[in-house]
Amino acid sequence: MDSCTDQKNGDYSLLLVSISLAIFMASLDGTIVNIALPSISEAFSLSSAAVSWVSTIYLLVMAGCVLIFGKVSDIIGFKRIFLTGFMIFTLGSFTCGVLPDLTGSFLTLVGSRAFQGIGGAMITAVAPAMIAAYIPMEQKGKAMGFIMTAAALGTAIGPTIGGILTEYLSWHWIFFINIPVGILAVVLGQRCIPHVPSSASQEKFDRSGAFLIFSGLALLLFGMSEGDALGWTSPVIIGSLALALILLGLFVRNELHFSFPLLELRLFRDRNFLILNLIMILLYFGFSGINYLLPFYLKYVGEYSTSESGLILTSLSFAMMVTGLLAGSLYNKIGGRRIANIGTFLLLIGYYLILHLRVNTSLWYIIVCLVMIGFGLGFIVSPISNMTMTSVAKRFQGMTSSLTSLERFAPMTIGIALFNVIFIRGMMAIASEYGVTKNAPVAIQQQVLTAGFDLTFAVTFIFGIVIFILTFMARDQVHPDYLEESSQ
Repeated sequence: MDSCTDQKNGDYSLLLVSISLAIFMASLDGTIVNIALPSISEAFSLSSAAVSWVSTIYLLVMAGCVLIFGKVSDIIGFKRIFLTGFMIFTLGSFTCGVLPDLTGSFLTLVGSRAFQGIGGAMITAVAPAMIAAYIPMEQKGKAMGFIMTAAALGTAIGPTIGGILTEYLSWHWIFFINIPVGILAVVLGQRCIPHVPSSASQEKFDRSGAFLIFSGLALLLFGMSEGDALGWTSPVIIGSLALALILLGLFVRNELHFSFPLLELRLFRDRNFLILNLIMILLYFGFSGINYLLPFYLKYVGEYSTSESGLILTSLSFAMMVTGLLAGSLYNKIGGRRIANIGTFLLLIGYYLILHLRVNTSLWYIIVCLVMIGFGLGFIVSPISNMTMTSVAKRFQGMTSSLTSLERFAPMTIGIALFNVIFIRGMMAIASEYGVTKNAPVAIQQQVLTAGFDLTFAVTFIFGIVIFILTFMARDQVHPDYLEESSQ
């Protein structure tokens, strides 16, 4: 085994850096691109709907592939998937920055983003699994807290870095910045990640399940993300969602009858495993309403500039970084369940406070709301992720890792679409009640706009209550595989 993973000296720092770079880049890439979309739109003379495919195609490929690569990693090992994924991600970043200008075609940018998404799915699928597989039991909590901090940092600084690179260099550099980081991660990974033969190497790959889950998830997220743009009653959206449900239903049937399924659905028979996954799904689903709508509140109600809004929103990510590290340090001392209990309490306080945002709400009140939510998220995500990973047998590490990754961005995408509908419909109903719709659009009162935000934030608060209850039902349950590891 390589020196940096030698358990005798306990030095896992370089391995942890390599894994953290993966999480950091995946999070950074999720926020750095959006701020450059207006510049890309101008460069290719595209509408906002057309240029949004730069972000949409990446998400669709990630969603469709992440479970597949999680299972593949269980069969062929984490190291090959991780290194190959980073090489694809890095090459895709290069082609995103170079090919569009060489070919003069926007489609090459979309194709490059799809290719980059394959690499992103590979590294995202296995990063948490490598913490569970290679980091000793007594250090898993700290390690998971560290990589969640890296994720929060990537999310926080993405818009700032993207704005600086786009303004002072060009939009191409939001992709070029990935290249040196990708090369560094591959070099570190090659040296530090041990090549451990997989116990599932003789399993037959579930090809039918892979096709069904890729197609089903891609169609579902396409329908949800494009519903507002194309119209929820349009044949394209109705057809996409209907076909998605059919394919996902066939996927469930296939997994229950296949000997070596892509996703072992029988794991959900365990009450604790089911609760832990529900917490993650509901956490990101509920948070999507805050994450999506708060920038609109800051701009249209608070009347802050785009740059000011970006700085205000970073307070949430930095608060999440603080408690993410603290949660990792406390994990082995007090247990993940207690930390998550504290986190959901803080999250509920933040959600309650944000219900009271008004036209003249002070900046400090907004920051307190965001900090409380960030503190809550940091105390929940890290321990719940670790509890989920260590609650199942080691042979399911890659599968469970990819599942937790999917539970981050799929609920966020679906949640954005649904909360947008709640916001618009709620605001229209309230506006009609006050007779505001009789006036020109520019005369819509800020009070009515704020009432629309109140409705969506109230739904988010309800999700927070459900999560609060579920965390008290969860248990610090460790699979015997990890108990044996800690006793060695």
